[in-house]
Amino acid sequence: MNTTQKKILLAVDGSDQSLDAVRYVSKIMAQKDIKVVLFHVIRTIDEAFWDMGIKPMGRSRMASIKAWETQQMKSAEKFMAKAHDILINTGVPKESAKVNIHKLKVGIARDIAAESRNGYSAVVVGRKGLSKLKDIVLGSVANKLIEKIAHVPLWVVGGRPEPQKILLAFDSSEGSKKAVDYVGTMLGGSNSDVTLLYAIRDINILLKSLSPSEQEEFIREGQVGIKPVFDEAKNSLINAGFDSDRVTTRLVTEVSSRAGAIIEEAKRGGYGTIVVGRWGLSKVEEFFMGRVSNKIVHMAKEMAVWVVS
Repeated sequence: MNTTQKKILLAVDGSDQSLDAVRYVSKIMAQKDIKVVLFHVIRTIDEAFWDMGIKPMGRSRMASIKAWETQQMKSAEKFMAKAHDILINTGVPKESAKVNIHKLKVGIARDIAAESRNGYSAVVVGRKGLSKLKDIVLGSVANKLIEKIAHVPLWVVGGRPEPQKILLAFDSSEGSKKAVDYVGTMLGGSNSDVTLLYAIRDINILLKSLSPSEQEEFIREGQVGIKPVFDEAKNSLINAGFDSDRVTTRLVTEVSSRAGAIIEEAKRGGYGTIVVGRWGLSKVEEFFMGRVSNKIVHMAKEMAVWVVS
């Protein structure tokens, strides 16, 4: 079992969804050796604005602008104290929960991405921000982070998911193996239940060219070939500290969409967390993300999705 301390960057923006992301982390990482950095990017009046010089008529507004900045900071401090209390009340040691109110330098997503390079095990962000109309498909901070962060796993939290039931969608790719190892590293020894889901596309078109006996043999050989992949993944989780009875496997076949099948299974089984590798069988499926993982993030609106690089 991996007992190394996990360092989590929890990017919050003052929204209710951010607090839900904090609660999610506190639940799924309960009793784990973690360090959490609550990271909030605050907007201030750029210093370059003052350097340009202010006309006399503009100086009368300086006091109100400074008052606005002060109020912004007070609001941020109040929110961060609330988020900090959530962590402490769920068992995170006070010395392991740090608050970082960061003055914006380049952009919210870029500043978070820059901070994420400081040795984190995960970056966590709420699916929606302060604007309830903004979703991940509309250019939100979460969407930008998916594009910018490929060096560390990203958790996108939507709604108020119950985290202890995990659906780990995988295949025989290297990216999927990394996802399995990551779950073992982060959650080994916990009380989480993990289902390893392997979704196979519809192969009816191929089967139509075969005789009935050839079809049966093809399907049988395919299922036999998948068993070692399941066994390897399951053993990896058990060796990481999961109880064997908490790790199950599921194979779904003849699906028209792997992403759709994964989401359907998550909803049917009441899973709060979906884990996917950033890339699937082909690393050139998309420039930033594999098609399957990309679709899952967009479709899982009320769940947490871990995108593992």
